[in-house]
Amino acid sequence: MINKTVKNAEEALRDIQDGATLMLGGFGLCGIPENSILELLRKGTKELTCISNNAGVDDFGIGLLLQKRQVKKMISSYVGENAEFERQLLSGELEVELTPQGTLAERIRAGGAGIPAFFTPAGYGTEVGEGKESREFNGKMYLMETWLKADFALVKAWKGDTAGNLIYKGTARNFNPMMAAAGKITIAEVEELVPAGELDPNIIHTPGIYVQRIFQGEKYEKRIEQRTVRSS
Repeated sequence: MINKTVKNAEEALRDIQDGATLMLGGFGLCGIPENSILELLRKGTKELTCISNNAGVDDFGIGLLLQKRQVKKMISSYVGENAEFERQLLSGELEVELTPQGTLAERIRAGGAGIPAFFTPAGYGTEVGEGKESREFNGKMYLMETWLKADFALVKAWKGDTAGNLIYKGTARNFNPMMAAAGKITIAEVEELVPAGELDPNIIHTPGIYVQRIFQGEKYEKRIEQRTVRSS
């Protein structure tokens, strides 16, 4: 029986070195690999290229890595909740590749599917399209975008089994599944880890073939990014 279980984040991330390219799953602060981010923080791994839809907030998620200057480059879409990200971008301390959200998702999916490039209309005629090949299809202009892949994909799922099969819950399913397919080594942290065979095959979102290491995380904070309450 295949068993991809490792003890904890420390063992799972043992071979991530300075200068690595990482994909970090999640949407906003939903479904982010909290334990893995804290382990990168503890290890002090630096010069990282991070591919993520967003950059966390100042004191949580990828924002913690930005505070410690561990990130060299961000490839992302929505970054408006992080003041430190903005400061590093404007000061030239951080290299940033901003990508339309749908394009980012498709570039990651293409990386997992083995598709090196594709054409999309998003961004044509804007700064996003500068230096990129463009082509006309059916009277409309499109930009060529290239795939994204990573040395390691760090994903977070609601439930997984010892063979690496994963189930995500709600919004956490937006970027985690495609990142799991696009990493050379995919490390999954889960809220609940069960023996192989206990998950219904019909509801598995990421097959275990894409996952190399899996561990049960702990102490998930599940921070709310923007809390809105009704005024009294």
